[in-house]
Formats: sequence, structure tokens, C-alpha cells
Amino acid sequence: MGTKILIPTALRQYAGGQEIVEVNATDVSDALQQLTSTYPDLKKNLLSDEGSLRSFINIYKGEDNIRDLSNLQTQISDGDELLIVPSIAGGSMASDIMDEITLSNDEIHRYSRHLLIPEFGIEGQKKLKQSSVLMIGAGGLGSPLAMYLAAAGVGKIGIVEYDTIDTSNLQRQLLYRTEDVGKAKADVAKSSIHGINPFVDVELYNTPLTSENALDIFRGYDVVVDGTDNFPTRYLVNDACVMLGIPNVYGSIFRFEGQVSVFNLDQDCACYRCLYPEPPPPGLVPSCAEGGVLGVLPGIIGSLQAIETIKLLTGIGESLKNRLVIFDALKMKFKELKLKKNRDCVVCSDHPTITELIDYEQFCGMPSHDRMEPAESDAQSPDEITVFELKKRLDNGEHPFILDVRLNEEYEICKLDGATLIPIHDLPLRYQELDPNREIIALCKVGARSAKAADFLKEKGFKDVKNLVGGINAWSEFIDPEVPYY
Repeated sequence: MGTKILIPTALRQYAGGQEIVEVNATDVSDALQQLTSTYPDLKKNLLSDEGSLRSFINIYKGEDNIRDLSNLQTQISDGDELLIVPSIAGGSMASDIMDEITLSNDEIHRYSRHLLIPEFGIEGQKKLKQSSVLMIGAGGLGSPLAMYLAAAGVGKIGIVEYDTIDTSNLQRQLLYRTEDVGKAKADVAKSSIHGINPFVDVELYNTPLTSENALDIFRGYDVVVDGTDNFPTRYLVNDACVMLGIPNVYGSIFRFEGQVSVFNLDQDCACYRCLYPEPPPPGLVPSCAEGGVLGVLPGIIGSLQAIETIKLLTGIGESLKNRLVIFDALKMKFKELKLKKNRDCVVCSDHPTITELIDYEQFCGMPSHDRMEPAESDAQSPDEITVFELKKRLDNGEHPFILDVRLNEEYEICKLDGATLIPIHDLPLRYQELDPNREIIALCKVGARSAKAADFLKEKGFKDVKNLVGGINAWSEFIDPEVPYY
């Protein structure tokens, strides 16, 4: 019986699909050496060129982060478990209750089940009534969060959301209905919240969250809840909360797994950067739009965020300060891991090197959204081709080589006739199957992964590689509606 290394969902594609790998090792470094010898593709995702642990990877021995032990030299023995955790996005926070805060008879009736709880009571309900919460996103996580905070009686809910409702949202975003497709999420969310509780004040910010507006939007809120689905916005939310001294209730989801924590609660509390100083490389961790998510999962994680938010606002219970909860829906298991404030954190330490908001898309090497609108005329770059241009060439009898870099599951949903499938994570091992002298048109769902694939092929000496702007979804929307849009 050796040491078990638990491989997270996001990295199993580099480990032959394995969930658990058993090794016989004396320390973490030796264990990782054996693991990456068996699965070489894992090495670049776990270790730097110098052999140190990548900053966007944490490894836990039991409940303890090895960074808080002896790092890679942490001793292990038979029966130990090592959990790899890649980045995927106490005390009362309510002010003293003012005497003039009162509850009407209608409110007392509405919140009566709260008022009967000894630890909550009228005082707790008054705290909620005078509190304010800013939600970043009104999607999968934001839906249950908004509904439960509204039902609970939070006085003011701010919503930062500029997206419109798509049919694919309805599988998990319960704020919306079929008849809402095409409408602005923020507007429908406000209407849904008022349908649940007309006593709640709802403030809308129907705009992208940026370094230019974040501090102005965040100011005045008691708690910020992170329901984002991309790394640039997640780091922006974290840094803005630290700079303004606002607690950040964090949640993230991927396929069957979710994470929840509370960051920046006080001077001894870790922030998101303490856990993940740097983001993973672009493409390592797919978004829900690329990798999928079980529709029920955001309901669970968003509800946990709502619980933590209510606890902070009312000052009851023990928060998730310096604790990370990981939920595995397939196993129906919760795991709690210890966090520790990084005393040299570039944002939350007593000697920060980042003291103003930065360009987070540049920092993360990826956009803060997955929208890619194809141009109706010629492509803007010689390395791109629009769906209109591709359609014209196919109609003229041309036969360019079309490389589909999506996952097998996506390819089964829809495909372009004649396209060759090589999933992007297989491309480093299979690119030699392609003709470097032939024109190649790369496509994915919306154009982001295929752009990365095109860059990779050009680095390998391929002379003529173009990215299909907007991907197969653009083909479905603008060229052939018979191709399913997903």
C-alpha cells in the first residue's frame, strides 16, 4: 500500500483519465517525480522548469497545504493521500443595529421562520435588512445566491451583469425562464428578485466589470460575492476587495466539482492570491462553456455562498475564513482544506507590491469573456478567417484542411463535414500527423481554443494556419442553423 495521489478533474486529461495514482515515495517531490514520469504531460502543469511547484497549483497532505509544511520535501508514508488542487475564479460584518431599523407586520410574517431561531431572531433580521451585498455575475452561481439572499431579506442587492440570456443558460440558471431568452440578465434578475421579495432594493450595473469601474462599484457594499466564470474577473474582484477592505465570498464550479471559501475577512485572513498567486496558463482549465457543468452543481455551491454571506452579515456561526471547502458531486463528498495567509502576498500583505488595479486580461493571458463575434466582411487578420469567407470558399469547390480541436463530447454534438478531430490537449502529441505545408483552418466552439492551437502549430513550423473566428457556434448562427448551437 503506497501513497495515493488524487488527480482533479481538470488535470485528468493529462493523466490518462486516471482519478487516483498510487506511488511508493518518501516525500512529495519523489511522488511527483514518479507521477510525471508515468504521465509526462502533467509535468509542465505541476512544476516549473526549475522543478518548483507552479504558483497556480496547491498540494495538500491530508488537510494541510504542503507549502505550510516542508513544501516538496514534505515527508509522506504508506496510506497518505496527496490532493492536487489547481485554481479553477469569522466575525460580524454588520454594523451596529440602528434603533430606527424596524420590521413591518408584513416583514415579520414573511421572515417568521428566521425570527424563531434563537441565534438569529429579530436582531439578525434587522441586520440583514440594513445590509448590502454585491453579486458579481447573475449566472449559475448568482441565480441561487440572488434568490436566497432576496428571500432571506437582505436590504440591498447589487448585481454586476451585462450578458443576455441564452437557451443554454436555462439548464442551471433558475432566475430565468424560456420566455426570457434574449433579454438582459440584469433586468430579468431584478424582476425575479422582486417577485420573490418586493422589500429588497436592487441596484443594477449592466456593464462589464473593469479596473476602471470596479472600485467605484464596490464601495459601500458590506460583502462582495464572486460568481464569476473567468480568471481575469476573479483576480480583479479579489484585488478590489482587498484594496477596499470588503470580504469576498468565493465560489467556483467545474463539471462535477465546486469550491467555496471566504477571503479577505480580516487582517489574518487569506485572499484568493494567497491560495493562487498566479493564474493557470490559458486553456489549462476550461470554462463551463467549454468543459460543461452539471446543472445542479451551481445550485449547491451558490447556496453555500448564500449561507456564508448571511453568516457574515448577521455575525452568527463560524465562517469559512482560512478554509477551502471542495465538493465532489459524483462521490457526494465534502473535503475541507486549511488555508493560510501569505505574509508576502503581493496584494494583501503589509508590504504589497500591487497597490492599484492592473490589466487583468494581460495578467491572465486571456479575455474576461468568451464572446467572439465574427465580422461580416473579411477577417481583420491574415491569421483569421470568418465563417462567411469559409462558406464562400467551400461553395467555390475549395477543400481546405479543417482541424477541429474541441473535445470528443463536443464533436458528437455537431461537426463540419470533412473536419478532422484532434482535441487541443492531444495536439502536442499528434501535430506530426498534419501536413505543415498545407493550409489548415482550426476551429473550436467560439474561436478561443482554436486560436491557441493555431499559434502552437505556427510555433512548430506550419506555414499557413488560420483560426475560424467565432468557431462552430458562429457557423450555426450565421451560416447553417441545422448545425446545433450549444
